[in-house]
Amino acid sequence: MENQHSYFVRASSTTPRSGIIGADDIHPPIAFSAPPEFQGVAGTWTPEHFFTAAVASCFVSTFSGMSLVSKFDFLSLELSTEAILQRDEGGWRFTRVILRPRLTIQIEKDRDRGLRLMEKAEKVCLVARSLSCPTALEPDIVVESGAAQPRAGAGYVARKP
Repeated sequence: MENQHSYFVRASSTTPRSGIIGADDIHPPIAFSAPPEFQGVAGTWTPEHFFTAAVASCFVSTFSGMSLVSKFDFLSLELSTEAILQRDEGGWRFTRVILRPRLTIQIEKDRDRGLRLMEKAEKVCLVARSLSCPTALEPDIVVESGAAQPRAGAGYVARKP
């Protein structure tokens, strides 16, 4: 396995504080703007949202990949992520990221294992490990009885309609 990977994106300005970002072989390109509180356009992806989304998507993909390898079955994982931006003497910066995963499992005995996997996912997520601000994990685990039977090692379990 290689010891280095590179990822390239292109951004171009379309109007003051706004633009388009894209990458080869990834469609569609995404319009972005500074957030409204910094004189940007409301309702548009912002660099602050991209930052928060990078942490969230890394956690979800790390957890689901670890679950598959560990043969840990779960019904669903939904994640709410909050990134806190504060101004200090050096200017604006992210000071904390809070991950609030809601893991739904079928059987109570999987609760501790699910919690351990979420804690490990937070620690090994490469985006979170690369941040200069701390992350906090505030997990919620729900047991949903009467759900579809798990498939061994599948990671996700199909729900009955």
